[in-house]
Amino acid sequence: MTSSAPAPDPNGAEGTPHSADAAPRPGRSRAARTALAVALLSGAVGAALALVSAGQTWSESTAKFAQGAVPVSAEGGDVTGLPSALALVGLAALVAVFAVRRTGRRVVAGLLTLCGAAVLASALLGADDTGALAAEAARTSGLADSGIGAVSVTAWPYVSAAGGALLLIAGLLALRYGSGWPSMSGSARYERAPLRQRAARGPRRVDPDRPEDLWKALDRGEDPTRGTA
Repeated sequence: MTSSAPAPDPNGAEGTPHSADAAPRPGRSRAARTALAVALLSGAVGAALALVSAGQTWSESTAKFAQGAVPVSAEGGDVTGLPSALALVGLAALVAVFAVRRTGRRVVAGLLTLCGAAVLASALLGADDTGALAAEAARTSGLADSGIGAVSVTAWPYVSAAGGALLLIAGLLALRYGSGWPSMSGSARYERAPLRQRAARGPRRVDPDRPEDLWKALDRGEDPTRGTA
């Protein structure tokens, strides 16, 4: 009797199972790990920049009134509170990416992307906003119609905008590569053993001389006096 040899495929190679197609590509997993590191760094640094910038001086000018002129300034939080608030939401979304999977992860990644874009836009718009300076000038002079002189914009609104750009990058990376990132919800480390498995193990031995064993047995719903007589 003769055994039949595996038939060659059209490319000239013998018929073998294509197990390499089912295995994850090393290049793809490496790209996902790199994107994960970049997203975490970008998101953390971006949120920090937006939060720090909110407490810094964004614009400076002078309040003019009859007695002269007094220098006034406006901090980022006085100009607009959106960058700092959205940075906190974006930072929470970055953490939440690892707590969900599939559709939930895409939704959270989209929220992170929107937060980054909104921080970027609000910071750039705040750089041209003189409302906070006018309010500070009116409070300093005591006159509701006190005018302000030439406005000088510092670098801090643009630092906040850069933070928004980093959050935006983190969100885009999460949308593109997030499906290959690890998830806390899918790890057995964060899941309790099923009730059926715990029941199959049977009741644990309870030492009547150890009060902590008695309390643990009661917490498990077992009778600590069983088998101790």
